[in-house]
Amino acid sequence: MKREIKTLKRKNAQAFYAEQEIKEMQKNKEVEMAQEKHTAQAEREIQTEQEKQGMRYADADIHPNILRAVADMGFEIMSPIQEQAIPALLTGRDIIGQAQTGTGKTAAFGIPMIQSVDAELKKLQAIVLCPTRELAIQAAEEIRKLAKYMHGVKVLPIYGGQDISRQIRALSQGVQIIVGTPGRVMDHMRRHTIKTAHVKMIVLDEADEMLNMGFREDIETILKDMPEERQMALFSATMPKPILDITHTYQKDAQYIKVTPKEITVDTIKQAYYRINKKDKMAALCRLIDYYQPVRSLIFCNTKKMVDEMAEILKQRDYQAEGLHGDLSQHQRDMVMGAFRNGRCSILIATDVAARGIDVSGVDAVFNYDVPEDIEYYVHRIGRTGRAGKAGRSFTLVSGREIYKIREIECICHTQIKERKLPTPKDIMKVKAGVVFAEAMEVMDEKDLSAVKASIEAMAQEHGFTPLDLAAAFMQMKIGDEPEEIKEEKPLFERRNRDGRREHDGNRGRSEAHGRGGQRSRGGRGERRGERNAGGRGEGRGRIGDRMENRDGRGRIGAGGRAENRDRRGRASVGSRGESRDKNGNGKKRALRKNAPLGKM
Repeated sequence: MKREIKTLKRKNAQAFYAEQEIKEMQKNKEVEMAQEKHTAQAEREIQTEQEKQGMRYADADIHPNILRAVADMGFEIMSPIQEQAIPALLTGRDIIGQAQTGTGKTAAFGIPMIQSVDAELKKLQAIVLCPTRELAIQAAEEIRKLAKYMHGVKVLPIYGGQDISRQIRALSQGVQIIVGTPGRVMDHMRRHTIKTAHVKMIVLDEADEMLNMGFREDIETILKDMPEERQMALFSATMPKPILDITHTYQKDAQYIKVTPKEITVDTIKQAYYRINKKDKMAALCRLIDYYQPVRSLIFCNTKKMVDEMAEILKQRDYQAEGLHGDLSQHQRDMVMGAFRNGRCSILIATDVAARGIDVSGVDAVFNYDVPEDIEYYVHRIGRTGRAGKAGRSFTLVSGREIYKIREIECICHTQIKERKLPTPKDIMKVKAGVVFAEAMEVMDEKDLSAVKASIEAMAQEHGFTPLDLAAAFMQMKIGDEPEEIKEEKPLFERRNRDGRREHDGNRGRSEAHGRGGQRSRGGRGERRGERNAGGRGEGRGRIGDRMENRDGRGRIGAGGRAENRDRRGRASVGSRGESRDKNGNGKKRALRKNAPLGKM
């Protein structure tokens, strides 16, 4: 009996454990299914997000070595212009791309260009024309990076201001891609140091700017010398008639690609403007630089003179600033750009034309000291920051009627530029103190300060001050005095309303002071200078002493039927329709002259 009971207990225990094991397996299976479902959902979300972001480079028919170079540069998703231009160019089509600087145009034509080059053939096979020397250098450097693993592909920038014999020697070594300005390219063609027989592809970058700089004849001369069978890509921010003429003449069945301003002003750029009196703009600019502490920033001015003046002022205030404009020699421009790229100069001040070739990564902020005269320049300016998905800021200083230009930019570019208040003096002092504290903390962590501490304690005992007093003095030496308050400019409509109320109140006071019995006449006020009453012609100028007369359009005395006038001795003259009274009260009819005082009729 006991044995049967033990056997039964054993079987029940086995059944229980088996049941528990089955439940555990089912639970694990449910967990696995839930995990698989979650993973699949996450993958779908990632895929959806990627589709929203744009096409991946890996999904296009791009050579693996070029993809490897693109990955080294940190890019994975194509920009809107690249997404449309690269597949079209890879198929051999001509294209017209309407897009501004900073949208990834160089890679859009550079990747297909590199892929079309035969590395074994040591002949010129592709030409890129750029409006400025800086842009030619930047584009050549970008193409070199993309061709990093395409062994045997050589890229050369050629431009004016550089020794031409040096360029000729480089060309003789078998360059497949040249990036240059139209004038220097045409010069080499005349010397026969550039031969176009094997050219497969030609690109016009910033075509509108090249036409504005007077390069149309040079461009057409170069295009006429190109082989009949070749591919052509043209990129321009605008499409004026001369550009359309070039496309009709030298392109075949070109595909038109346009990137709208909505796609250009990316969300990663925080845009703000500040209402500032013109005389306070420099102080406001320094206030913003001190508060936001950008590592590398660009300041845009509308004139070369302003660039030079600002560079001098900022240097005097101990900012690392340099100016860049068209009057600098090539050597000076190279020196300035080199200092800006290497970090020796943290602030670059430039005009819009000079900045066309600036393509420096890591620009934290763009300051529009002057509101750009052309709306397209605004997009070009802020496009220098917020690149490759990184955050950027743009600050615009606005004076007077420039606010209307801001509204126009918002409307055309489909963007919002927020009005902000300048940082207060206390905000500036707090930021400066924070920077000094951070530097001091770094020194405390890295160096042994025991000897310095002993010296400070000895000096404090000797002169009767505390270490805290000494620390406060050092802090004051580093951050300086608190800056003065900058008054922000009032909105234009507020100033107009305020002035209008003041004038209105003054007129009302005069009218009430001189009205009969302290009351205003039916016309509202005795007289408004520069305004007509309901009649349109009469202006109510019949005035003797301190009284006023209102007249209708035919010169008749206004509402009330009678007009009272006082002479210099304060005697009243009362009548209707031109009737006055003498000392005895007898009425006299007189001829009524329009707008003439009653006492002289």
